[in-house]
Amino acid sequence: MLRGMPRLNTDTREEVKAVALELFSDNGFEQTSLREIAERLGITKAALYYHFASKKDLLNALLEPLLKDVGAFLEELPPEPRGALEAYFDLCYTHRRLFLGLLRDVQVMNQLDLVHAVIGWRTRLDTLLAGPEPADRVRAVVALGGLQDTVILFVDHPDLHTTIRTQAIAAALRALQP
Repeated sequence: MLRGMPRLNTDTREEVKAVALELFSDNGFEQTSLREIAERLGITKAALYYHFASKKDLLNALLEPLLKDVGAFLEELPPEPRGALEAYFDLCYTHRRLFLGLLRDVQVMNQLDLVHAVIGWRTRLDTLLAGPEPADRVRAVVALGGLQDTVILFVDHPDLHTTIRTQAIAAALRALQP
């Protein structure tokens, strides 16, 4: 984490995004001010506004990689369930801090029209993984939701991407069974 670290001589825009993501995941979007982000970075709010015109623009910049990765994931979905579940876990793992921040402020997802987008890509994924029948899709919802929840609930666990990943994928595979 960046907390308490001196500023590095790197791209300030990326530093802003990293600190914002940390604060959003710890406190939520609405509870985090641009002033807090600027103070954590040791810059002025004016300098922050140079990189992001608003807090919403900053959040959109944080969401962009997730949305891009979801699109790529859906296009390159492995055909077998294990591969698909592993890839989904890894997608959630990569964006775990963002997911945690969004869960802290669910209304922000509505403001950005993310709820519709998330439901759309999850429905597509459920159908690709289990087929169009509701009984089969229910199992996919449980499997995928369980993977996503595992990543969020164990967000800082040192074994999240090793032991816990293995256990979560095994449980998700069991959930897919009729």
